[in-house]
Amino acid sequence: MQEHISAKDIITSYHGRKLRIMEVCGTHTHEIFRLGIRSLLTDSVELISGPGCPVCVTPAGFIDEAVWLALEKDVTICSFGDLIRVPGSRMSLAGARAEGGRVQVVYAPVDAVEYAKNHPEEEVVFLSVGFETTTPSSCIAVQRAMEEGITNFSLLTANKTMPSAYRALKDSVDVYLYPGHVNAITGTKLCESLVEEGISGVVSGFTANELMTAIACAIRKSEEGKPFFVNAYPRVVTREGSIEAQEMVAEMMEEIDTEWRGLGIIPKSGLQLRESYAAFDARKKFQIPKMEGRSNPACRCGEVLQGKVKPSDCPLFGKTCTPLHPVGACMVSGEGACSAYFTYGMQE
Repeated sequence: MQEHISAKDIITSYHGRKLRIMEVCGTHTHEIFRLGIRSLLTDSVELISGPGCPVCVTPAGFIDEAVWLALEKDVTICSFGDLIRVPGSRMSLAGARAEGGRVQVVYAPVDAVEYAKNHPEEEVVFLSVGFETTTPSSCIAVQRAMEEGITNFSLLTANKTMPSAYRALKDSVDVYLYPGHVNAITGTKLCESLVEEGISGVVSGFTANELMTAIACAIRKSEEGKPFFVNAYPRVVTREGSIEAQEMVAEMMEEIDTEWRGLGIIPKSGLQLRESYAAFDARKKFQIPKMEGRSNPACRCGEVLQGKVKPSDCPLFGKTCTPLHPVGACMVSGEGACSAYFTYGMQE
């Protein structure tokens, strides 16, 4: 009778070839730290953080566009809270608010639609960032505005899709821990097809048991010496994903080349509203000039997002850059790798 081997046993006993596992999702990074999973790893396994934090990968130029709208066009900016403190080239949205710009924190895109409805004298722009998980909610907001005849609402989009990022980083990673909430929308078919390109990965949930199981799967399958895919989050993630959400996004948005902080321009990795929804596209509505954003050259957030360095390798980390006084986006965001290392990693 075969003896049962637990996920913990697999993780703590692995001493094979060096295995680099990238937890793409910022929530995975924080939970792995919080649960103490890193302390179980042998020297043969290295967990590195990836570009799965939407605030972190949003480039400085996007913040510059939002600041321009607030200060030059007297637009009310509605945004998730983390994004307001991300530095642009000259200032953050918090800085724009201090100079008289109207900046509102909302918890969902439809909240921005409601604000626009209640303030018809103001032009309202929602900062639409995120991956496949949050993009459908921005589409729903546009649909709501159309249905209610709200014309003073639009989106400034920085929505991104993950597959191109997986391809861009594949040479520096052995296995991805795919974010379960993204795959709940996209399904697993795409990740399965990436195996044919030599890209391995395991879809993981967010509990201690789910994360341990996913890491153990990554170790065991890697020992077979060939690319693989495992769905270790079957209670939520299916092969098809959310067909309704996929169809809605495909109908309303189109792929574009877009910039990722640290990764540069990745072809067809971004989304913008199609021409039929141009009235709700803030770039077209306000004729926003092209802006080349500039980040603080001393900040190594871009390299952190590529898995090239750990946050603690940055000379600013924990000194001039802290959660209270962030210099880079990776420290600002509650899902950022620098934030996780500061909160948990320094204790280790």
